[in-house]
Order: sequence, then C-alpha cells, then structure tokens
Amino acid sequence: MTDVATTEMTPSSDGRVPLVEMRNISVAFGGVHAVHDVTVDLYAGEVVGLVGGNGAGKSTLVHTLSGAHPADSGEIRIDGHPVQIHTPRDARGLGIEVIYQRLALADNLDAADNLFLGRELRTRTGALDDSAMASATARVMRRLNPRFKNLKIPVRSLSGGQRQSVAIARAVHFNARILIMDEPTAALGPAETAQVRELVTQLKAEGIGILLISHDIHDVFDLSDRISVMLQSRLVDTVNKGDVTMDEVLAMIIAGKKPGEVSKEDIAKLHGEAPGTLTP
Repeated sequence: MTDVATTEMTPSSDGRVPLVEMRNISVAFGGVHAVHDVTVDLYAGEVVGLVGGNGAGKSTLVHTLSGAHPADSGEIRIDGHPVQIHTPRDARGLGIEVIYQRLALADNLDAADNLFLGRELRTRTGALDDSAMASATARVMRRLNPRFKNLKIPVRSLSGGQRQSVAIARAVHFNARILIMDEPTAALGPAETAQVRELVTQLKAEGIGILLISHDIHDVFDLSDRISVMLQSRLVDTVNKGDVTMDEVLAMIIAGKKPGEVSKEDIAKLHGEAPGTLTP
C-alpha cells in the first residue's frame, strides 16, 4: 500500500507547490551508483525534459517514480506530501503513469480493448460492457485527438502517432496526473511527431505534469519548459529552456558544464563529440 503522511509543503518562489518532488534520490546496483543524490521536481501543466547520455541514470531515476525499482535513499513527494512507492500499483494509485517507448499495446485489439485491458467494464450480469467501453474511449479520444477516427480497427494498423494517442488516452482516462514519457517520438515521421507534440500541448493545458525522456534535442527544446541533465549518475543542473541554447545543453550532457561555465572553445569541441549522444 502507498502511505501518505502530512508534512510541510515546499512552495516555489511564486507560491506553487510542485506536483512531484524527488529529493536526494540514490540507487545502487551491486555497489555501483546508478543514481547519486539527485533532486528534480515537476509542476502541474509543465514538461521537464530529462536528458543525458547512455548510462547517465535517467531511466533508473524515473523507475523509482514509477515503482519499478525503489530508491535506496531519498524522498518522493506528491503535492508536497512524502509518499512511499514500492510497486507500479502504488504509483498508479498516486496518478503516475508511464508511456513506454514500445507503448505496451496489444496489437490485435482495437483502441477500446487496449484502453480497458486489465480494467474492463462489466454489466450488472458480469458480461463485458463493450458499449460503455467504446463510448468512454470515443470521449477521451475526442478530447485528446479529435482527428482520431479509427476506433474499431486493431492498433497494429494505426500509425505511430495514433498508437501514441491510444497509449496516452489509456493513462489519462484512468486519471493520470503525472506522465512519464519515454522517447515518445522515436522512429516517428514528421507528421506523426507533430501529432505527439499536439498531444503533449493538450495534456499540459489540462494540468498534467510530464517527465519527458528523449535523445532528440529538438524534441527537448520543442516540448520542455525546463531541462534536467544527468551525467554519470548525478544531476548536472536543471535549467529553464528559454535561458539556454542547444549548445549549452549539449555541454551539460557531454562535459557536465553548466551554462555559465561553457566557453567558445568548449562549444567548438562539443560539435565534434555530439553525434551519438543526442540527435543534433
């Protein structure tokens, strides 16, 4: 079970309380620190891009929030209150959902069957309530993506952007307040990527907070309000997207240098090292 204790909230300078706070989180595997003393937060209606090279620790960090792997030390707060997240069920109970890169959809089922997979609605007699599930799916899809019309076909026949719509609709229908999106535009074409970006804009407008993991720096800059950069298990810094350039973020990712520490020589060197770390 998830235990929530009342404690003093930690408001920002403008009086807002973070939707999520991950404070001083550390995770080790066999004595090797995957995440070391990392603190990040997320506000309602905000996208925080979580970036770093392979092995930086970003996936392990969000696994602690999603209940896939508990932290060894540190604290997670939701709405200013400390919580214990030991399992994915604990996370879902707190309104935390994950949209994995592979989406975890059943390809042979349609949108409604995927939306309610494992959480099916039933009639008073115990039969599957297909009509209620179809109606609920149509409502949430109209809300998120009014152009989505393919409610009755197997999701294997949908485009990548439409499949993302189904996965996001499933999370939102079950009252997600916090979404972890893992490489949401990977392997998508320009039109499908645009669909996903529209979905993210809609989710922000509804007050949902999004942690975005991406290797595409264009996604990070297009979608994020703030960017948290990790390097070798530690947090380099969290910056406002509007206050930094792509080159400065690359310097954080590759060299661990904060924006004020980067010289022109550093930038020139980074352009030789950047390929393979983030998509330039």
